Amino acid sequence: MIVRLRDILGINARSAGYLRLNTKLARKRADDKLLTKKVLKKHHISHPELLGILGSHREVNNFDWENLTGGFVIKPVKGFGGQGILLVRKSVKEPGKFLLPNNKRVTAEDLRLHALDIVEGRYSHNNLPDKAMIEERIRIHPKFKKLAVGGAPDIRVIVFNNVPVMAMLRLPTEESEGKANLHQGAIGLGIDMATGITTYGVYKNEPIQYFPESNKKVNGIAIPYWDKILSMAVQTQIASKLAYLSVDMLIDADKGPVVLELNDQPGLSIQMANMQGLKKRLERVEGMVVEDAERGMKIAKTLFAADFANRVKILNQEKRVVKVLDKVRLKPDHGERVTINVKVDTGAYSTSIDRKLAEKLGLLEGQHVLMEKKFKSALGEEVRKLIEVDFYLKGKRIRTAASITSRSHLKYSMIIGRKDLKDFVVDTSNE
Repeated sequence: MIVRLRDILGINARSAGYLRLNTKLARKRADDKLLTKKVLKKHHISHPELLGILGSHREVNNFDWENLTGGFVIKPVKGFGGQGILLVRKSVKEPGKFLLPNNKRVTAEDLRLHALDIVEGRYSHNNLPDKAMIEERIRIHPKFKKLAVGGAPDIRVIVFNNVPVMAMLRLPTEESEGKANLHQGAIGLGIDMATGITTYGVYKNEPIQYFPESNKKVNGIAIPYWDKILSMAVQTQIASKLAYLSVDMLIDADKGPVVLELNDQPGLSIQMANMQGLKKRLERVEGMVVEDAERGMKIAKTLFAADFANRVKILNQEKRVVKVLDKVRLKPDHGERVTINVKVDTGAYSTSIDRKLAEKLGLLEGQHVLMEKKFKSALGEEVRKLIEVDFYLKGKRIRTAASITSRSHLKYSMIIGRKDLKDFVVDTSNE
């Protein structure tokens, strides 16, 4: 798959166009893991349980390290890039001894010294004094036990304007020491927003189709709780008051999705993992009126369905043939489907429908309206609607986002754009 350069979001464009939208107060909350937890708790968003906060030498030395049981994580409150995070897989029978993900044994004294390094600012911005936090270690969901090495995979979702625009699954490796950080050697897999199925992959800044040293493909992995993950990502953005961010989540074997942390300036490798550019996706949702998490999730699944998901469904099937002038059976708000004369136009990217027809069919109100977007024109500011349309073309059901236009002066009240023609061959003989 070829990614067009004009669709790629670069560092400068990210800073000038999106990071500047994040307020200083919102960034401060995102950069402080304790403040983030307070926000998540206040808005009843699931997150890992906090086991301890250590902010001084005295608190570190007085903490009862030997009585920690099970798995847990020690991390700097203001750390960045995954630095300073120590994963402890479990405690062992011998008091004061623990196992790391690589089966290396450490002692309570080792943990204490690591916490002291954090408190002294070894892993914080500008080496300023910090706090060490201890939180429960999430139990890996069975779906990922054979995929991840030494740690729990996480899902990163980029959210803008209350819409999840791109996501990836990050899988720890032996090289990354159990951490889901691409810069430390983790694997990133792009995720189709509509289905929650992995599509492409990236490892050490190189695109991959197979897992390293394996013949297993990176695509086709279904992410559990996908709808809930998308909804939680939007809820988290609303709670954080960040305009542009990534939400990093883990999937606990018992609790399901939990929010791990927020990032107010997420990296750009997610584009390589998805073989898609962020710039175009961000532009498509900018200026939309998105009232809540459910609407944001619905928009994401409608606008950003990957070609891969469609190919999975039609593998080894013959493509249907449509004519330039054809018919569809369209579902109105109430009653039976109606037959509409349409024009199949590969020059148009998306499907559009005449305003009067949409109004007649009851598609301009309620759940059919995906979004309203403000535009400036010579006539002033106007609001255009994007609606969900459900129709059959040559026996195939298509549910898509259609724009509303004025086509009363034209012969055909509906245009089918190329976005909805990927499973068809267009016969131009009757053009």
